[in-house]
This record gives sequence, C-alpha cells and structure tokens, in this order.
Amino acid sequence: MKHFPVFAMAALLTLGVGPSLAQQFSAGDIVVEKPWARATPKGASVGAGYLTIRNKSAVADRLTGGTADFAGAVEPHQMSTKDGVMTMRLLSDGIEIPPNGVVTLTPGGYHLMFQGLKQPLAKGEKVKATLTFEHAGSVPVEFSVGAIGAMSPAGAKPAADSMKGMKM
Repeated sequence: MKHFPVFAMAALLTLGVGPSLAQQFSAGDIVVEKPWARATPKGASVGAGYLTIRNKSAVADRLTGGTADFAGAVEPHQMSTKDGVMTMRLLSDGIEIPPNGVVTLTPGGYHLMFQGLKQPLAKGEKVKATLTFEHAGSVPVEFSVGAIGAMSPAGAKPAADSMKGMKM
C-alpha cells in the first residue's frame, strides 16, 4: 500500500462530511446557513424550522416569512418563557437581522412555523422553501429534516435539559 500524504487524507475526510456541515444559501448580503426542521408525526398540521442568518450589509434586514410546497404558510414565530409559562407568538413584523449581524433560529426561541402541512416531515428527507426578506428579497433554501424532538441539526434526540421534569 502506498503512503498517502496526511493533507490529502484530511481533504478526503473533509469532503465526505462537507456538504452536510456547510449547507448555505444566499441572496444579496443575506446568508442562510444550516436550515433544518424537525420531523412531524402523522396528522400534524404544523412543523418548525431552524437556521442561522448572517447579514453582511451595513443596513438591517428583516425575515418576514416565506413559502413552501409542503406547507400552506411559512411564518416567523418566537417562543419565550415568563414566570414558568411558555408562550409562542407570530411575529407579524418579522425578525430583524441587524447590520453586520447574525440571528439564529433555535428550538425554544425564534423559529419558522410551517402552517398547514400537506404531508408529514420525515427524518432524513430534504424539503424546499423560499424565505422572504424585506431588502434581500427571496432566498430559496433546503431544510434537512431531523428527528422528532431534535434540538440541533444533527441531533437525533432531544437535549437532556429539555427532558427535565418530563415523565417517561
């Protein structure tokens, strides 16, 4: 067996995992990174999507919603907890992406709600949507679907902290 240079081996290993780690989409100064969604149970009418948005502009932009073939609407929402009560609300004005800033949509915070699902979201599939920004316009993206209850793009299980107080 011939010796393979270490840098060449590292490059091959990186290529094998690169696309799943470097998934990004852009329009103008807006870059959308690592869009993912949670799988949904059969019969669910809503789903949730998460991602990171980078604004490379000196001017703020705003994520106002979007469209998807698999859902009737794509809406920006915020989940928050106050005095032990968790609430979720539609952000009718959207989510501001500050100038030269980053906003991450995660479980338990800002997220996208896929309203009126036309089919369940299944773990392992990829679903396409178009996000709408006030200044950058439309950004076509592809969401990788993780497990039901996943807390991160690669997460197969809910995070341990999210399990506190739950009866199994």
